[in-house]
Amino acid sequence: EVQLQASGGGLVQAGGSLRLSCAASGLTLDDYAIGWFRQAPGKEREGASCISISSSYGSTYYADSVKGRFTISSDNAKNTVYLQMNSLKPEDTAVYYCAARFGPGFSGSYYFTNRDEYDYWGQGTQVTVSS
Repeated sequence: EVQLQASGGGLVQAGGSLRLSCAASGLTLDDYAIGWFRQAPGKEREGASCISISSSYGSTYYADSVKGRFTISSDNAKNTVYLQMNSLKPEDTAVYYCAARFGPGFSGSYYFTNRDEYDYWGQGTQVTVSS
């Protein structure tokens, strides 16, 4: 059974850092793409970053809002994907979800950042950035 567990959220001051983890079970990362989504209060869930693990097709994507500040990576031995978040801003406050989809995370230049394109979801972890 596929399960995703997001962790690592917390309360930090603006300018601080957090490292989120998405531990996957029931799947092999080289067969799936992992995306990080976030949902701020009163807003729609949006894609923040995604990664395809395959050495042949692997790639990463960052939304403009996080590019240059967030870094996505994976540890295949641990079946875990990470999201390193630096220079955090209050606007980054949200519940962060990791999600998985079968196959690559992209097709050509198109990256799968729509929540409807993902098959499995973790429970989410709260990130709060104070001013």
